[in-house]
Amino acid sequence: MDMTHTSDTSGHLEEALDRVHAAGPEREGWLSNHAPMVVEALAAHGRAGSVHRWLDLYRDRLEDFPDRTAPVTDDNWRLALGDPRRIADWTDYYARALAERPWKDVLAEWWPRLLPGMYGGATHTVIRLGHAVRAVRAQENAPRLTELAHALGYWAARHQPVTGLAELPDARTAEDALEAVPAIEPGHLGFRSRLAAVRRLPVWARDVTDPDSAKERLTELVRAATHRYATHGHGEPTMLVHAATAPNAVLRTLDSLPRDQWVPSLHAAWTASAAVTAMYAPAAPAAHVPAARLTPEEVVERALDHGDEHVIKLTDTALDIGDEQALAAALRSVELSEPLA
Repeated sequence: MDMTHTSDTSGHLEEALDRVHAAGPEREGWLSNHAPMVVEALAAHGRAGSVHRWLDLYRDRLEDFPDRTAPVTDDNWRLALGDPRRIADWTDYYARALAERPWKDVLAEWWPRLLPGMYGGATHTVIRLGHAVRAVRAQENAPRLTELAHALGYWAARHQPVTGLAELPDARTAEDALEAVPAIEPGHLGFRSRLAAVRRLPVWARDVTDPDSAKERLTELVRAATHRYATHGHGEPTMLVHAATAPNAVLRTLDSLPRDQWVPSLHAAWTASAAVTAMYAPAAPAAHVPAARLTPEEVVERALDHGDEHVIKLTDTALDIGDEQALAAALRSVELSEPLA
């Protein structure tokens, strides 16, 4: 992968995160606040100077941080898991934990608890966490640790497992496995209804048992899902972004986790990517997708000029991959998506 990220020391990201943390992780009852993910992605790719301008365009989509209900504690957390009314309570819990212990210790304790429920918030929960981990790993300071607490709190409050899936035959490669994912029956509206309609998924990478192989296969999955957007993104240009960005959030978190958590992370990431693929698969792939003729830097500029949050996040993942088809996928998202106005 082409990990062309820059270490931002300008303070622009910290200022942007301080602005974002006055808002909640959702708006209109369920839609995710993408601002923390986007500003981190822009900073990671050398565009920290643009984060305030982008936030100014996005500010009408921010809602006040929700009210607190009752503290989450080490004794009662199981009762609060998956309760979206407890977003503020969960955020407070993780803020306390991160103030008392190293952030990697907190992450290692909670990752296996949260991993089965990464489908909550249309996978934005794990995606936000992946951005937060990359930020705090690059530079540990108060705004970035606060963002980690917000990301963990959002995931815990929106925790939503998926169970009871029937297994279809194994596929050899990630590309083959995604191609073998059966589309859900038509007529389902909304993420939660579509997710409930996912009944069968192919088995993939089930034979992986060692951490290094898990990381290799997860890298393969992110590449395949990103490439696939170029030809299949028109099925639902916004939602199909997550088939790539959700597993990439897991991938960019692996090196901060204990190695014995890598294999289950691979399996959870596959189920998430495959489920989103099933939920929004188009009837047929695009007949032709032009090759990317721009440099990675030019693709970032094209995404920033467009402004849509999902375009920027897919571009962030495409730059992790770094090859021509991944960049073509990013440009395809620009073509398919409505600009941020």
